[in-house]
Amino acid sequence: MSTQLLTYLFVGASFALYIGIAIWSRASSTKDFYVAGGGVHPVVNGMATAADWMSAASFISMAGIISFMGRDGSVYLLGWTGGYVLLALLLAPYLRKFGRFTVPDFIGERYYSNAARIVAVVCLIFVSFTYVAGQMRGVGIVFSRFLEVDVGTGVIIGMAVVFMYAVLGGMKGITYTQVAQYTVLIFAYMVPAIFISIMITGNPIPQLGFGSEVLDGSGLSVLEKLDGVLTDLGFREYTQGSKSTIDVFAITAALMFGTAGLPHVLVRFFTVPKVSDARKSAGYALVFIAILYTTAPAVASFARLNLVDTIHNTSYEQAPKWFSNWESTGLVGWEDKNNDGVMQYSAGSENEVKIDRDIMVLANPEIANLPGWVIALVAAGGVAAALSTAAGLLLVISSSISHDLLKQTLMPAITEKQELLFARIAAAVAVCIAGLFGIYPPAFVAQVVAFAFGLAAASLFPAILLGIFSKRMNKEGAVTGMLVGLITTFTYIVYFKFASPELNNADYWLLGISPEGIGFIGMLLNIAAAFGVSKITAPPPAEVQDLVDHIRIPSGASAAHNH
Repeated sequence: MSTQLLTYLFVGASFALYIGIAIWSRASSTKDFYVAGGGVHPVVNGMATAADWMSAASFISMAGIISFMGRDGSVYLLGWTGGYVLLALLLAPYLRKFGRFTVPDFIGERYYSNAARIVAVVCLIFVSFTYVAGQMRGVGIVFSRFLEVDVGTGVIIGMAVVFMYAVLGGMKGITYTQVAQYTVLIFAYMVPAIFISIMITGNPIPQLGFGSEVLDGSGLSVLEKLDGVLTDLGFREYTQGSKSTIDVFAITAALMFGTAGLPHVLVRFFTVPKVSDARKSAGYALVFIAILYTTAPAVASFARLNLVDTIHNTSYEQAPKWFSNWESTGLVGWEDKNNDGVMQYSAGSENEVKIDRDIMVLANPEIANLPGWVIALVAAGGVAAALSTAAGLLLVISSSISHDLLKQTLMPAITEKQELLFARIAAAVAVCIAGLFGIYPPAFVAQVVAFAFGLAAASLFPAILLGIFSKRMNKEGAVTGMLVGLITTFTYIVYFKFASPELNNADYWLLGISPEGIGFIGMLLNIAAAFGVSKITAPPPAEVQDLVDHIRIPSGASAAHNH
């Protein structure tokens, strides 16, 4: 059976499974739609959380960006994993105790203000749409190669699938769909990693293969070999970074605090029956996440080695099949600058080969010449990773508009049936907007996601943190802080990435901090503004202060629905 046919089979079967689950678990109430009835088992929720959290950035782009950045790419590993631990231990149990469906709902109630609720909705929409752009782009990249369509058409296909199960099933459909997607994506990530680890080092465990000797008789470890290969081509050593310490710190912090403020992950902890279950599901999710994240550095180094081996100083006429396959997508290319018909891959102006970082994981099995079924499995895994997160984000957007903006603020008299209808309409509109972002992305998938995390760190995280741990924080302080954090961070990113990209280097950055890390500064400004304004305005009412004391004791919860 051909690789193309296998790909159609694997991807088609996974789509049928996802849509079937959505129909089986379709939402019949707003509670089903928003939080899956509150009765999801901790292990199931842990797996769904892992799938939700491990997006196209984790599956498709992270190893690719580490492949090209080397040590500097570790900021993504440190920031995302550290942030998850922070979220699971510091915020999730307390939010679960509060028992609201959405993050804006928590902020609106905690800060006793519809203005705070609306500002939180605006922040959430900015964060979620920025994040979902990366996911839809990931879907488009997968389809462009494996279904042999252009990236735009691939995004539209992904939109249609997400529309089916996000709009129909809500959180209940998404939760059980994501369990299936996690299973697909982790197999798709690990199987080629194991194969390639055996081929390069003889060790079947990629995490250990990463530190083992290569089988070429040189006696060098994988990293020593990679350092030598890259320096010979004019690149800096793989194990040496070029980013300043302050920028590495800021990016890691922005990703970490942004993770802890991500609304589509936080809402996951509202879907379990009890607060203790929220803690358990956080632990299970960490285990499920660790499988991929501990493998990513090995995948990144193996992919870069194989890439150089297969294309450098190779005649274009004898180019490996993977190169021509991806060349048709426009994501790799060759320009014969010296007219010798040979591909030269090197640093600087003499380089003739263009490689999009986002293809590295997807192309890895082809580069290593693995069997067709492994290539097809990776295609299905890439789609699963992107769609799982996209669905979660779209649900968060739709629930914020229908529940927080309409039901709680603008149209309080609407019935539950009408609210559910508005939620589905909002999800449908969000799918269309997300698709446009996917067709016209602002950067690499992982970078787009980094911007989203920065916006979350600068806007939502401080409001949630101070709402739980500060009785003195009032509505004026919270609203001011969120606006200051969001506006400063968004303006900085837009200025350097879109308005003046020629100035996007350390010479012009504030304190040497890149747009990927500016969310940390935005967060500090948010907290400073919030405390400053709260000191000169009236304290929260006594009942709100009592509520904060109550939240900080994470025990007890309402009864759950049976599934």
